[in-house]
This record gives sequence, structure tokens and C-alpha cells, in this order.
Amino acid sequence: MTTLKSKLQADLNAAIKERDELRSSTLRLTLTAITKEEVAGTVKRELSDDEITKVITREAKKRREAAEAFAQGGRAEQAERERAEGEVLAVYLPKQLTDEELREIVVQAVEKARAAGAEGPRAMGQVMKIVNPEVAGQAEGGRVAALVKQVLAAG
Repeated sequence: MTTLKSKLQADLNAAIKERDELRSSTLRLTLTAITKEEVAGTVKRELSDDEITKVITREAKKRREAAEAFAQGGRAEQAERERAEGEVLAVYLPKQLTDEELREIVVQAVEKARAAGAEGPRAMGQVMKIVNPEVAGQAEGGRVAALVKQVLAAG
């Protein structure tokens, strides 16, 4: 069974052979982030595929935020590069939920929380506890939280 890390490594080697600078530099940076995570703490360890997915998600989020910052700063070329790197990483992430799919999960979670007696803005934490395990890796936390707030406010 190949791990996600070994797939990244193999794809990096292929990208280097193909002289694909964008893919090779993006994968190299991502593998570095994974290695950093593995040696963080007191004991070096192998990350599980789930943990590696979290690292890739974090790297993809950095690319998205950098692309927005560059676009706002009028640096279209850098913004485009960051977006392209984000697309390289998206290949290794679970398929992201559509807005409709995410809304459906959030609405059900809000109903569950209300059934358990949670009301209004205070229900936010309880709803997030229900939603997060269901959407892990398939939707960014900020996007989930914004939608939960919106659904709770709509009552």
C-alpha cells in the first residue's frame, strides 16, 4: 500500500524529470512542511495519511490567502502562481463539498443541536462539534463556521 507521502515523493520525482518547475517546487515545499511536522515535538514520527492531508490543506490555504493578498496588491503574476500551486495541491486533497452539500450538513447539525436544547449564538460550539467530523478535509473551517453562523442567525 502506498502512503500519501510516498505518492507525493514519486510525483515530485516525475515532475523533476519532466522539468515541471511549478509542480516540483510546490511538491518540494509541501514535503518539507510534512517533514517539519514529523520532527516537531520531542520524538520524530511518521505522519498518518490523515495528518498529511491536514498539512496539505494548510499549505493549500496558505496559497489561497497569498493569491488573494497578491491580487489585492496588484501583483497578478504572483497571484496566478499561488493559485496554480493551490491547484497542484488540490489533487491530493479530498474532493471539497459544494455549497449545497455543506449547507445540508450544517442545517441537519443545527436541527440536532436545537433538539438537544442548544439555541441561538451559544449553539455555535455544539453545531461545530457535530459538523466538523462530517466535513473533515472536505471544507475549510472558516467556510464552515461562516455558514453555521448564517444558518443559526436565520433561525
